[in-house]
Amino acid sequence: MTDSGPVLVVTNLDDPTADVVISELHGRDVPVVRFDSGDFPNALSVAATITSHGVAGTLSTPSRSADLSGIRSLYYRRPSGFTFPHLDQQDARFAITQARYGLGGILASLPGCRYVNHPHRVGDAEFKPSGLATAAAAGFRLPRTVITSDPDTARSFVRQYSPVIYKPLSAPLYRIDGVSCTVEVAEVRADDINEAVSGTAHLFQQRVDKVADVRVTVIGDQVFAVRIDSDLLDWRTDYGRLRYSVAQPPPGVTEALHAYLARFGLVFGAFDFAVDGQGQWWFLECNPSGQWYWLEPETGLPMLAAMADLLEGKNR
Repeated sequence: MTDSGPVLVVTNLDDPTADVVISELHGRDVPVVRFDSGDFPNALSVAATITSHGVAGTLSTPSRSADLSGIRSLYYRRPSGFTFPHLDQQDARFAITQARYGLGGILASLPGCRYVNHPHRVGDAEFKPSGLATAAAAGFRLPRTVITSDPDTARSFVRQYSPVIYKPLSAPLYRIDGVSCTVEVAEVRADDINEAVSGTAHLFQQRVDKVADVRVTVIGDQVFAVRIDSDLLDWRTDYGRLRYSVAQPPPGVTEALHAYLARFGLVFGAFDFAVDGQGQWWFLECNPSGQWYWLEPETGLPMLAAMADLLEGKNR
């Protein structure tokens, strides 16, 4: 890792979390090059060679240029996908593949770069079954879970472990009447299960009788836990009804957090837990690209400084 090289921030145009991180880095006189992979090739170009020391060359935007061999760190957030709308379907598919394995492969191979997080590791960790299995191995308490495309299996699970919720294995946006929506977590009954379940994979999970939620953000070696009180099944559906307070992880949870991240090779993670009436924390998921900054003004936790320290390369 270089001490004076730039931080690359890879994300989409509308990312307020990246905005505040970049502002903090600028205040520290740390150079930043921000871009979206979807800008390639119109507003983003790359020229790279492979040397005995790894990848070398330049990456350029209309306003910045970066030496690929001197990148301090890469903050990989939520870039949009490659698009080639001027090409026909077959040519566009070819061009997208070349961009992904070309530019994507270069960004994943920067010598001495600290990744927050490495895009390949992000991809691995986004598979929910892998995350749940890793959470169990790390020592977290998990609700009973089944992933199935068989309606009979789903109905049997719901009858045995009711109340049961359905949640998507991934969360692509749906457009309904021109409005972007997400698939909400919802409780299901056995009578709700029909043959449509056989059309793809579904995740069903025993509902935790929770009294609160906890969002735990791990940034490097620092752990920030925030209790979220509401009467909502899924607190993300109405932020106006949430109340926040700083929480302390129960014994063993901090060690399990770091074990989970180490298994995937991550240095950042946004973990969600449900807290039951006995104070036990139940693992729900970990988002390797999750939002976190909105919790700092609510709690005063120094999360922005921790992220800037990690990207800047400060030893704590």
